[in-house]
Amino acid sequence: MANKKKESAFRTTIGGQALIEGIMMLGPDRRATVVRKSDGELEVKDEPRKLVKDKCAVLGWPFIRGVVNFGSSMVNGVRDLFWSADMAVDEDGEEEQAEPSKFEQWLEKHLGSEKVYSLLVGVTAVIAILFSVALFFLLPTFLAGIFDRWISHPIVHNLIEGAIRIIIFMLYLYLISKMKDMRRVFSYHGAEHKTIFCYEAGLPLTVENVRAQPRHHPRCGTSFLFVVIVVAILASSVVFTYVDWSNLWVRLATHLLLLLPVVAISYECNRLVGRYDNALTRLLVRPGLWMQNFTTFEPDDSMIEVGIKALTLVIPEEKGKDAW
Repeated sequence: MANKKKESAFRTTIGGQALIEGIMMLGPDRRATVVRKSDGELEVKDEPRKLVKDKCAVLGWPFIRGVVNFGSSMVNGVRDLFWSADMAVDEDGEEEQAEPSKFEQWLEKHLGSEKVYSLLVGVTAVIAILFSVALFFLLPTFLAGIFDRWISHPIVHNLIEGAIRIIIFMLYLYLISKMKDMRRVFSYHGAEHKTIFCYEAGLPLTVENVRAQPRHHPRCGTSFLFVVIVVAILASSVVFTYVDWSNLWVRLATHLLLLLPVVAISYECNRLVGRYDNALTRLLVRPGLWMQNFTTFEPDDSMIEVGIKALTLVIPEEKGKDAW
């Protein structure tokens, strides 16, 4: 039995996202979102996966695909969150719907409900990206400026700024992990990881088998965000030796210009970690795994059932198609 398990074990490219009372799983061919409704039933949205690179092959090239996939995941992630929130609301009307404002009525009249929804999703995704940039990149730059009078070397300044950025990131994770509603989302996050681990181990997807798996996964989005921060520190350390780093506005502009290259490099690093399992990759993912103590919690059986349902829907018919 042990040999059979070892032979069937592999690393899958299937990934997911925790939602409000649900989980989204993304396979090579399909995208499935499963939400537990207030009556206990499962609401399922299963659709073919549309790849941007199929329309334009250049967008699938290394270092370009990272930026494209990041933007796409942000938009689709917001859309899935909205959908899960709608499905999780009590259908019997416990929460009375507010009357649409005149502005909302005007938008729906001139654009249509679907276009209004797409616009709302796009605006929300942009706001989320701007918030992240402001909190994790611009704010640390401002705070690090306090030490400018005592620093004469760009690398020293950048290390201080990087330390501030990591502290803010850790504090952010800690605070949201204490929110009651987010704790349930993070429990679904744990169910997502456990389900994928069970599938990769070649075990039948049962609640018992999934429950026994670890909740910290090396290819988690939390680990990716940490890689983005580290790559940003390294990249700006190099660039700051060639620009007027003592000027606050130059530093801010430099960080903004480096955002796209940093995301592109971080994405490729994450792919390498996902593809290979050795001493170096295990060392690289260790900080991200530790940070998952704040973003994943142990799920209950009902959450595991959601993860199993979502994963089952995206497993490709062609065996091995989702392997790294």
